Amino acid sequence: MTEPTSLRLVDWGVIRAHGADAASFLHSQLTQDFALLDRDHARLAGFCTAKGRLLATMVGWRQGEDEILLALPAETLAATLKRLSMFVLRAKCKLSDASAEFAVYGLLGQPAADDWSLARDGDAVQVALPGAGRALRVQPAGTPAPAGPAMTAEDWAWAEAAAGMAWVRGVTVEAFVPQMINFEVLGGVSFKKGCYPGQEIVARSQYRGTLKRRLQVFETEAAATLGQEIFHSADPAQPAGVVAGCGTRGGRTAVAAEIKLAALEGGSLHLGSAAGATLRPRPLPYDIPPQE
Repeated sequence: MTEPTSLRLVDWGVIRAHGADAASFLHSQLTQDFALLDRDHARLAGFCTAKGRLLATMVGWRQGEDEILLALPAETLAATLKRLSMFVLRAKCKLSDASAEFAVYGLLGQPAADDWSLARDGDAVQVALPGAGRALRVQPAGTPAPAGPAMTAEDWAWAEAAAGMAWVRGVTVEAFVPQMINFEVLGGVSFKKGCYPGQEIVARSQYRGTLKRRLQVFETEAAATLGQEIFHSADPAQPAGVVAGCGTRGGRTAVAAEIKLAALEGGSLHLGSAAGATLRPRPLPYDIPPQE
């Protein structure tokens, strides 16, 4: 059996929500149900504009009775913290940047576990991510790194893209409604909870069968960059999609891209322009339910 590998995700940070109303406040602002969050699971969640566009994506869990931590890409943390803080008002909830207190690691080759299940190891937590053997570990800063060899940042980026999972980064802020990156399929949206910013748009996309774009996984020999446009061979004048996640390994690049569904029906897709590197489809590692 291959020994698990790890990578310190220096481009991730942590927000702390503390207080008697921490869970109810986050429940009212994010796409997932935090009111019913237990200590054995984490939540994938998004923070949307009033128009349903994702400002940030994150993983949240209960750290204590009145404390919830949110791990997310650092480049969206400051803006997310500032905007969330605007809505606290009279809620008994204090939000703060706790990034200096924690180290975030990506792990590969972990034992199989249910997506978003949470294991505790003292003050550290380990969250099982979608994709074979992937996990996110958050532990106190200054504690020893997880056992096993280190992986490269590209190894982790490849695994993320191949798993069909994309996090909102600086260049993709407000680029997607949750379903455009399969967020609801991955467990990032609750359609049973109450209102949150953008809820009406997200629900309409789900139930009216109007979604015309989805995240798909591709492979190519060329390097790709986040936010890079993708073009269809039959329509070189306007982009058919955008790179939402990518990583290169062994001379091959895995690309998680938000794509017009109509562009998958024929022709070919290319990076940067209709004359750019060809994108070859890879199977998604999960099923997308048909639109009703």
